[in-house]
Amino acid sequence: MAIKVHDLKPAEGSTKNAKRKGRGIGGKGGKTAGRGTKGQHSRGRGKVRQGFEGGQMPLHKRVPKLRGFTNPFRVEYQAINLDTIAESGLTEVSPETLRELGLVSKNSLIKILGRGELASGVTVKAHAFSKSAEEAITAAGGTMEILPKPWGDAPRPPAKGNQHTNR
Repeated sequence: MAIKVHDLKPAEGSTKNAKRKGRGIGGKGGKTAGRGTKGQHSRGRGKVRQGFEGGQMPLHKRVPKLRGFTNPFRVEYQAINLDTIAESGLTEVSPETLRELGLVSKNSLIKILGRGELASGVTVKAHAFSKSAEEAITAAGGTMEILPKPWGDAPRPPAKGNQHTNR
């Protein structure tokens, strides 16, 4: 006679009955059923929803909504393209000459970008250059001078204004 699935039984002693808690004060596991007295975990499910912080204002409500992040160390450049330099007809370009032409504002950092072409060699002084601008200036026989940042080699100081801070 073949063994059938409904005839299978676990080996003797391999299974135990579950401990039946909370069935009266007659034995162990009665009355409070090992949960202690009072408190959140003694009552009901004793669980809290995800993100619950014990009544403290939860993180998802403390963080500003839909405002993003402002990097306080961002460095903003005013971009000047090579075609703008070519149109100006200058042989030496510096922040002062660009300011006189009204192309950049006072105290702004200048970055030269590579759109356009230079017909002749030009000396360009700026705070930053793109790779394509560097190649185009040297190909036209010009020279580049990288100006130091106003704050030196130290990391950029945080921007002033309404910044989000950790409270």
